[in-house]
Amino acid sequence: MEIRWLGHSAFEITTDEEIKILIDPFISNNPACNIPVEELEPDMICITHGHSDHFGDAYEIAMRNNSIVISNAEIALFLQRQGIEAVSMNIGGSVFVHDIKITMLDAIHSSDIDFVEEGAVPGGSAAGFLFTLPDGKKIYHAGDTALYGDMENIIGHIYKPDILMVPIGDKFTMGPFEGALATRWISPKAVIPMHYNTFPAIGQDPVVFSNFVKQLDPSIDVVIMNPGEIYKPEIFNQEED
Repeated sequence: MEIRWLGHSAFEITTDEEIKILIDPFISNNPACNIPVEELEPDMICITHGHSDHFGDAYEIAMRNNSIVISNAEIALFLQRQGIEAVSMNIGGSVFVHDIKITMLDAIHSSDIDFVEEGAVPGGSAAGFLFTLPDGKKIYHAGDTALYGDMENIIGHIYKPDILMVPIGDKFTMGPFEGALATRWISPKAVIPMHYNTFPAIGQDPVVFSNFVKQLDPSIDVVIMNPGEIYKPEIFNQEED
């Protein structure tokens, strides 16, 4: 399995079965991303909420690759009206796409679709996604969110993801300390910070986040990535050994 960070909250996950999952495809207008849109050929695209820096190039990428889009009901309807194959779901529900179980979990954030000509239109509820792969490994993309208690009570105690992607940019989401506390509550084997340094307003030093995590739980592997970098989780190889 490989995880490639495309900057901001955009990730490409390639499973052992060669299924490509693209999350929050903010690519062409993303100053942190140097990957051409044309390079991305996902089997599925998951959109956490309607803001332009997360919806991004979803329409163009889905049209070119005939990708399935997974999102909340409002964003799915918006895409379906434009001829995109979109699977609608809502908080707490799960769907299976390409043998991957996708569970939509809560995120405390807004979600209006803010890039249409008529101004912002309702975009449903913001969310995060838990991906349960065919071999049982779990990856949780928290989306844009504040810190909230169910990260410990539900996500940490019930879903138990192996890998976490968590925002640390502050202002619009959690900052480094809150992101570290969420990481401690969820208790993954590895965490990847995201949604920082794309713009000056969310400038952060990820080492500060890493230090907080290590103070709270030194057993968690903090993976600080550069945009375009690929992470091949060694935590799974260690388990197999």
